[in-house]
Amino acid sequence: MKKKTFLHKNYLINNYYKKKSIKNYFDKILNKIIKNIDFKRDIYHVLSNKFNLSFNINDLKKFRKFKNIAIVGMGGSILGTNAIHDFLKYKIKKKVTFFDNLDKDKINKFQKENNKKNYLFIIISKSGNTIETISNFFALNILKYNAKNIIIITERKKNFLSMISKKYNLPFIEHKHFIGGRYSVLSEVGLVPAYLMGVNIKKLRSNLRKYFKKKENFFLKESCIALSEIINEKKFRSLIFINYSPKLEKFLFWCQQLIAESLGKKNKGLLPIVSNAPKDHHSLLQLYLDGPKDKIFYIFHEKERKGNKLNLKKIFNKFDFLHDKNIEQVKIAQKNALKKTLINNKIPFREFNLGSTDEQTLGELFSYFILETSIVGKLSKINPFDQPAVEQVKVFTKKLLS
Repeated sequence: MKKKTFLHKNYLINNYYKKKSIKNYFDKILNKIIKNIDFKRDIYHVLSNKFNLSFNINDLKKFRKFKNIAIVGMGGSILGTNAIHDFLKYKIKKKVTFFDNLDKDKINKFQKENNKKNYLFIIISKSGNTIETISNFFALNILKYNAKNIIIITERKKNFLSMISKKYNLPFIEHKHFIGGRYSVLSEVGLVPAYLMGVNIKKLRSNLRKYFKKKENFFLKESCIALSEIINEKKFRSLIFINYSPKLEKFLFWCQQLIAESLGKKNKGLLPIVSNAPKDHHSLLQLYLDGPKDKIFYIFHEKERKGNKLNLKKIFNKFDFLHDKNIEQVKIAQKNALKKTLINNKIPFREFNLGSTDEQTLGELFSYFILETSIVGKLSKINPFDQPAVEQVKVFTKKLLS
């Protein structure tokens, strides 16, 4: 019997799956992606079965001796790796530290409590000039000639990190220039750290083309068309990830960047917010259900081990309904109660249920949202691959520091 990875159901298509012209446009976009996916300079090549790594896997084996890893990057250079680590943490036996912001207290604590010689440092930046990444790199004070515990991942061009790698004779891995940062998790950017953490990267990439198949892509098609209609209509402004699975929190932060940077343009877009449940039932749910009707919801849940049952026998009759239940049953009941409430109030949502928490499932999730987000952008007349507003801030920052 074929293992189920993740299941999904749409509750937002009834009013947003109408126009035949958009359905035809979706087919043209997907067919073009399928036609060009094996072309080595296409961004979708990251999903190709013919994708080749820019390094020899045997050259990395010497780095697997490190039991401690520190990863330095920003945005798309590190969010995907953080998602991989959090999702598969039960398999990973190494200590991994992420430097994904400018936090001097975290750096000072790291330096006081750890021997840097025992750490492998992976420095990632597509441009090689990311100010925060370079700042953290030097704040950690690890740079030395011919260091055996530093790997640089950046584009093969004249940028700051590539020049540092050459000057100090540091191991260098190419970041393919045609793959944007937020779409790079299934390339060297995510696969190098994943491999060194002990993750099976072959399984992670084993089923990336699932949603190219006709029998599998109806959910992708109806979702892309509905979401493009929602974005163009501009009635909804926020996208709330209701997350009942702690393992998925970092993955959803990866989704947050992917969706916000890809689709937040031309006065369009949805503000993605990660909301952990059932905790947020007691803080934000009132607003979600009774505040402005400008939100759509994605509900995420995983099939967890049942765990110990709650023993409330002979304590209070009022809470007899909890007796002999486990935590998983309580969460499922809360999730289903929320679904019923959303349906009753005609609030659009989608549901994703994970049947397993392994490399293949995570790879499929990455692949699905990369495809969906980029196709929604094209259907909405948005370029899903640039980030012009962010570039303005980078220019101003450099000027203020000069």
